[in-house]
Amino acid sequence: MPWLLYTTLGAVFGYLLSRAGATDYDYYAQLFLFTDLQLMWVIGAAVAISAPGMYWLKRSRPRALIGGEPLELAPKPMKRGLFLGAVLFGAGWGLAGACPGTALAMLGQGKLSAGVTVLGILFGTWLYGVMDDRKRRAAPAGSADTSTSIAPPA
Repeated sequence: MPWLLYTTLGAVFGYLLSRAGATDYDYYAQLFLFTDLQLMWVIGAAVAISAPGMYWLKRSRPRALIGGEPLELAPKPMKRGLFLGAVLFGAGWGLAGACPGTALAMLGQGKLSAGVTVLGILFGTWLYGVMDDRKRRAAPAGSADTSTSIAPPA
C-alpha cells in the first residue's frame, strides 16, 4: 500500500508548509518586498537540515523503500536554457505568490485561487514535454545524446 505512505507523507508535508506560513499569499508578498523574511528562514532551515542528510544518503548506497532497487544520486549537468528556465520559474513564483509544492497545499486548504497556479504548473509541464519531444525528433538520426549539456562529460 505505497499510496497510503505517500498520502500520509504528503499530508504531513502540507501541514508543515501551512504551519510555516508557506501557504499564505501575504508571506510571499512580504518576502519578495523584503519586509518579512520568515519564508527565507524556513527555506534556509530546510537547506541546513537536508544538506547533511543528502551527504549521508549519497555515501550510504541507498535503495528504494519499495522494490529495493539501488538509487543513483548523481548531479545533473548544466544545460543551455537552464538560466532562462530558472528566471521564468522565479517570475512565476513571484506573480502567483506560490511555489509548486505550496500551491498544492494551498489548494488542500481550500484556497481555490491556487487552482490557477496548479493549472499553470500542469500546462508548463505539458509544454516542456511537447518542446522536448520536438527537439528529440529534430536531432540527427543515430545521435545518442540530444541534450544541450554545457558540462563536460563525466
